Amino acid sequence: MSTSRRVSRISSLIQQEVSQMLISEIKDDRVGAGMVSVTDVNVSGDLQHAKIYVSIYGTEEARAATMEGLQSATSFVRRELGRRVRLRRTPEVLFIEDRGLERGDRMLTLLNQLSQERLSKGVEEVIPAAEDSEVNE
Repeated sequence: MSTSRRVSRISSLIQQEVSQMLISEIKDDRVGAGMVSVTDVNVSGDLQHAKIYVSIYGTEEARAATMEGLQSATSFVRRELGRRVRLRRTPEVLFIEDRGLERGDRMLTLLNQLSQERLSKGVEEVIPAAEDSEVNE
């Protein structure tokens, strides 16, 4: 139990530190090509590996350039994490693009389009009522 709590605390700490690095310390112009945010960090149970999920807002070219910039900044991020987060061994860092927010946004857009189409056609959404006769019998 205590190890999972520790892993969770370290994941949260790494997320905060990497977010801070993205804002002010990573000087690679490619990282600034798209708006980047750290959505999640998964640290292995032995604290040897950290998967950092990033959401990138921008065009496909900006996303690709940002991911290249993050890949090249991996050693810098790991070194800074080692300096800031006092662990016996600094975890290996792997940046992974998280497209979950994009998929969620796409789903909301599709749902809104369906809603607008129904309103424009004048079709009302009918929700079937519960069969009260079965419950009363």
